[in-house]
Amino acid sequence: MLASAALNLRSSSASRTFSKALPNSTAAPFSLVRTLSRFSVRSMADSAAAPFKKIQIHRGDTTFDAYVVGKEDAPGIVVLQEWWGVDFEIKNHAMKISQLVPGFKALIPDLYRGKVGLDIAEAQHLMDGLDWQGAVKDIQASANWLKANGSKKVGVTGFCLGGALSIASSVLVPEVDAVVAFYGVPSSELADPAKAKAPVQAHFGELDNYVGFSDVGAAKSLEEKLKASGIPYEVHIYPGNGHAFMNRSQEGVKRRKNMGMPDEDEAAVQLAWSRFELWMTRFLSA
Repeated sequence: MLASAALNLRSSSASRTFSKALPNSTAAPFSLVRTLSRFSVRSMADSAAAPFKKIQIHRGDTTFDAYVVGKEDAPGIVVLQEWWGVDFEIKNHAMKISQLVPGFKALIPDLYRGKVGLDIAEAQHLMDGLDWQGAVKDIQASANWLKANGSKKVGVTGFCLGGALSIASSVLVPEVDAVVAFYGVPSSELADPAKAKAPVQAHFGELDNYVGFSDVGAAKSLEEKLKASGIPYEVHIYPGNGHAFMNRSQEGVKRRKNMGMPDEDEAAVQLAWSRFELWMTRFLSA
């Protein structure tokens, strides 16, 4: 069952707390919300959609779509979206994960129920409206689905919004066996990392300016809390990299540049994936 702290948390409060962690008006990416033109997101229903199996997962009186790719009886990994929703980039990450050695089954739950942000304002609106309690329950239902369908152990990973939820799952979802989070820390109202029960590896960019959410200060605070938890943990900070540095597709690079994040560091991306692979293999091996 989910921890009582999560059950008592109002989703609107969690969303407001998350929004406050985003850069203020002095930060370029979000000061341009009204002036940036819409960035057309390529539909995953095209060429990249073929490898994914679309399923429906039930929890209580709710049903949501999820997308699965990878070896049938491999360890499972729940892959959580950025604030954009289930778009091309999160599916790129899931494909990458499914192809790592020794092989994983990746599952993306659709936390936004089919909605995808095509520009910053839309993504902000979708994130503000997220039911964070419900999202944690979606993670739990996804982990249970994987364990009922051939995966003996299940990890959770996520990026930005999904990174924060990944860490929250280490505290609130007992079915989770390991976590790798990218540039995101949950609000104290949602989950206290000092109470984490699953091993956590976390990745942050040195130049990330989302204060209190994914900047260096947030990373160091997370490290102290994980140390207090007593679980195995690693916190990695990548010099010269900003937020969302793992997004390396052509569309993802263009979107980051439009948001004022021009850094490109393929070596850092490969290092992060190698650390991811070692961590998940270590804790998800049967």
